[in-house]
Amino acid sequence: MTYMFAFVVGLVFVPFLLGLARTFGIYTCVNECEAQVFTLFGKVVGTIDIAGLHFPIAYFGPKALLIPFFGKKYVVSTALRQHYLRSQMVNSEEGTPMGVGIWYEMQVKDPVAFLFTNANPDGSLQANVTSSTISTLSNLEMEKMLEDRHSLSRTVRQTVSPLSEKWGYRLGSVYIRKVEFTDAQMVDNITDKVVKRLVQVTSAMKQDGENRVGLIRSETAFKVSQKLAEASAARPNIVGNKLNEIAKEDQEILNTLLEVMEIDALLESQASVDILPTSSNLLIQLGDSGRSSGGAPYLASPVGN
Repeated sequence: MTYMFAFVVGLVFVPFLLGLARTFGIYTCVNECEAQVFTLFGKVVGTIDIAGLHFPIAYFGPKALLIPFFGKKYVVSTALRQHYLRSQMVNSEEGTPMGVGIWYEMQVKDPVAFLFTNANPDGSLQANVTSSTISTLSNLEMEKMLEDRHSLSRTVRQTVSPLSEKWGYRLGSVYIRKVEFTDAQMVDNITDKVVKRLVQVTSAMKQDGENRVGLIRSETAFKVSQKLAEASAARPNIVGNKLNEIAKEDQEILNTLLEVMEIDALLESQASVDILPTSSNLLIQLGDSGRSSGGAPYLASPVGN
């Protein structure tokens, strides 16, 4: 029963005592990406920006005990923040109104300067980025404004950084994300020009491709014809040499080969062939063949020879 009573009392009074100690500034808890600035009698006593449990009396001495009564504790977020400014109006060198979108990130580096140097540091930084962007991009050539955004972004950052540091900020990346036309009629005209130009480029590429294909075909046909002509020119010499070699080895084989070649030539010509038996009259056979076919007869060797 005694332990239960002690547990209940501890459960109630320990949080109460911890809250009372925090109220009187005995200890404080600093979260991640956070800084705490302590003031006493309107003056800054110090800053704690390390995450964890801290005892202000260890940092500021006995006067830390007076802070809850005659001072104040400010909690400042030091997390990285991002902001995007849309449609900032600038005029190009040609007088064309353009809308610019600029993105930037910032982080509180000096909590004291952030709190007491500028009453509205966030709004002032936005205004500074806006004015720097407009002054950097105004009266630039449209081509440079559209194509050279990286160097322009670096220029804006270099312009804004010194003043932002005075206000306690550390300016991170600055990037001009978007440059757009604000005049609808101009957008339509540019779109038409781009479409026409794309059609011209597409047609030129297609024609160039067809010309290249035609040239390749012509060159290929020329090379093939040249090779065929060379082969045709070399064929009689090769065939003659082979026939001479065959004739030197065996004359009978040569004769047989010539007969085969003659028969092949005859078959390719599709001429009519008359085969005469040995016992028939040659003149009667020729007359009958000429009347029936009407073409030039070919006399084969008599059958049975």
